[in-house]
Amino acid sequence: MGSSPILRQWRKKLTEQPPEPAEKPETPAPKPLRADARRNRDKLVEAAAQAFAAEGVDASLEEIAKRAGVGIGTLYRHFPTREHLVEVVYRREVEALCHAAEELAGAHPADVALELWMQRFVDYIATKRGLATSLRLLLTTNSTLFSDTSGRVSGALKGLVEQAAAAGKIRADVDASDVLHALGGIYSAPNTPDWRDRSGRLVKLLMDGLRFGASDAAKAG
Repeated sequence: MGSSPILRQWRKKLTEQPPEPAEKPETPAPKPLRADARRNRDKLVEAAAQAFAAEGVDASLEEIAKRAGVGIGTLYRHFPTREHLVEVVYRREVEALCHAAEELAGAHPADVALELWMQRFVDYIATKRGLATSLRLLLTTNSTLFSDTSGRVSGALKGLVEQAAAAGKIRADVDASDVLHALGGIYSAPNTPDWRDRSGRLVKLLMDGLRFGASDAAKAG
């Protein structure tokens, strides 16, 4: 006996695939900056980096705009708040520090590259003394910024340490995180007039410790 039209319709519905859900419209990507706007933004970031290093994070935004050769309105169009400007400056300098690790690794013996990068790191943290309080607050309230930047710096140092250890130039048991903590200790030293010279000597002492026993470690490997 043939099935009824209603039954056939019901069976057809059971075998039909549900309609595909409509895709949500994608959020349009921000338009790239025009060349002149990009130049203005770069000049503002550079001027802010110099001002923050010299005067601290409370440096005059009007003076930063003047130093960059733009109006204060241009500054606020690119950076609506002081905190935004501080974050952009900080991220840019972290990127430069990490990029330096790659350049040094390609241009010098592994242990020399490591020492030169640590000296570069000391120069980097020296410019952060004026930003210390604001950066600490910014990193505390912005977990993404902290994880992004700390991960980048740790990764750059780890690569240099592993390269030097593999080449037998430093001890094989060196942990990059220990080296980073040691460098942080240099930052914590009293801010005396000879701080930079003394910090350079401390980096050399640290490298002496890392190199100690390196030949034995190389033979063992």
